[in-house]
Amino acid sequence: METNNNNNSHDQYGRKVMKDVSLQELREKLVEFSRVRGWDQYHSPRNLLLALVGEVGELSEIFQWKGEVARGLPNWTSDDKEHLEEELSDVLLYLVQLADVCGLDLGQAALTKIVKNAQKYPVTKPT
Repeated sequence: METNNNNNSHDQYGRKVMKDVSLQELREKLVEFSRVRGWDQYHSPRNLLLALVGEVGELSEIFQWKGEVARGLPNWTSDDKEHLEEELSDVLLYLVQLADVCGLDLGQAALTKIVKNAQKYPVTKPT
């Protein structure tokens, strides 16, 4: 593992090494963030869904006129990548909050969905 000047760890291929953060940790931080600001009263499932949709729109705008984008975003500036990280984070955080206020275990639901998808789309051997 290598480190660049921005204190971000990268692997031998230049890919950013990700810190393992649980959905539970995010949920707990979001609960506290909202609680201390008195925002819980506004965080109904409907309001969180509408906020999520708005953030997905902002995420879409980043890609809107770029055409096809190569994996790893090799032609993007660091500012463009940071903007993308921020919008992806907004989407994730609203999704975690929405699942929480609905009383759903998002992590378990995602794992269950992967199993269902594997059954629906089995691996086929090339002939």
